[in-house]
Amino acid sequence: MSELIAGVTLPRSSAVSEADRLVAGMVSPTLYDHSRRVYYFSTLHARRLGLEPDAELLYLAAIFHDSGLLTPFSSTPQRFEVDGADHAHAFLLSHGFSPAAADTVWTAIALHTTPGIPGRMGPEIATLYLGVLTDVLGFGLNELDRGKVDDIVAAIPRGDFKNGFLQAVVQGLRDRPDTANGTVNSDILEHYLPHLHRTTTVERVLGAPWAS
Repeated sequence: MSELIAGVTLPRSSAVSEADRLVAGMVSPTLYDHSRRVYYFSTLHARRLGLEPDAELLYLAAIFHDSGLLTPFSSTPQRFEVDGADHAHAFLLSHGFSPAAADTVWTAIALHTTPGIPGRMGPEIATLYLGVLTDVLGFGLNELDRGKVDDIVAAIPRGDFKNGFLQAVVQGLRDRPDTANGTVNSDILEHYLPHLHRTTTVERVLGAPWAS
């Protein structure tokens, strides 16, 4: 992989190289390439906004952000975002990063599908969220230099990303659908698993163990 794409340099460290190798074995090629594109889009958004995230932490957050989807960290079902955050947190601590750095990456990953919150937080957290939105939904594309966007996609092609991404979500969550309740991922499961009955918030409130 080129170290320079769209004017963005790939951070080089033993942790980055090891994380890259590790995550490549944990996720599908579609998710791996998505994670790499997210780093570049996140960096472009940071420059647009005048933010200065730590490049190494941002890359580690990007590469691990979907790692809990197909390779859960916990034996207890939990949100895949939290699984990925736990993977990354343990990795950073084992590679000598400070608890504060590990917590930043954990938070960035745990919140990357949560609307309205990460954009108000620190630069690594905010820009990871924006990078994910750009690659998945095209959000913010019109605010980025089109030539740089084209350079990123040329270096890390999307292929059949839309279908591959959606199927990866279904594959990763079909056996733990309750963990997606209240998240954007519940929409995907309901679309592809029509037999699935999601307990709604209304049902939870009315079924609460109170008389009124």
